[in-house]
Amino acid sequence: MSVLIGKERRIIGFLCNWCSYGGADTAGVGRFTQPTDLRIIRVPCTGRINPLFVIKSLLGGADGVLVSGCHPRDCHYAEGNFYARRRLEMCKQLLPAVGIDSRRFEYTWVSASEGQRWQQVVTAFTEQIHALPPIPRIAESPDLGVLEQCG
Repeated sequence: MSVLIGKERRIIGFLCNWCSYGGADTAGVGRFTQPTDLRIIRVPCTGRINPLFVIKSLLGGADGVLVSGCHPRDCHYAEGNFYARRRLEMCKQLLPAVGIDSRRFEYTWVSASEGQRWQQVVTAFTEQIHALPPIPRIAESPDLGVLEQCG
């Protein structure tokens, strides 16, 4: 059952294998109460996340997308999160041009030892998504219906 009352939302989380995934695991092992809306996709590094993953997830029906990785200067691959930060900030600024509220996307840094911080981040983001209306699906949105044909 979700920590938040009401219908669960579709939230996608792209988590770094080395830090944020470990932080989520630490929160689970510590039995911290967390919302169950988040579906985690484990990636080797946030530097490997193409901003189109975020946009495609949101256009495909996800109500929100959370990207989380290692703290700056603590990346397993030395500088992957610096590249990610640049790309993800540009993605966040591009979302309104595509017709998506930029509050539906966040990125953050959580290390493997920060289970309690992970719980706070995911709870705050889930509350933010629940405060927004459900995202219209492509089939329901007349101006985005053309994208469905592009595959």
